[in-house]
Amino acid sequence: QVQLVESGGGLVQAGGSLRLSCAASGRAFSSYAMGWFRQTPGKERELLGSISGSGGSTYYEDSVKGRFTISRDNAKNTVYLQMNSLKPEDSAVYYCAASTRVVVVVTIGSAEYWGRGTQVTVSS
Repeated sequence: QVQLVESGGGLVQAGGSLRLSCAASGRAFSSYAMGWFRQTPGKERELLGSISGSGGSTYYEDSVKGRFTISRDNAKNTVYLQMNSLKPEDSAVYYCAASTRVVVVVTIGSAEYWGRGTQVTVSS
């Protein structure tokens, strides 16, 4: 069993940066690929990117490639989402998810555990 808790969300101006954290409880954190997703009201939850259990491989959706960076610290059981050059359309609730079913790319269908999310609001 893994519990995930996101933090670091908040209000930021367009062009600014935020770093989200996702802290995991439980053992064998490094055996989980981790994904970051976001969701806005009325829309489906969308994958932003993922990172392998070792941290050696990452994947990003085109919508955030070059602006967002995922990293992890397995000693701290934490995965991060660094978000730069934020835009108002990045406003959403951001979620992390964990999966042992994939090596890198965590999808909604393969995710085994979810956090409760953290709100990010980007003002124009």
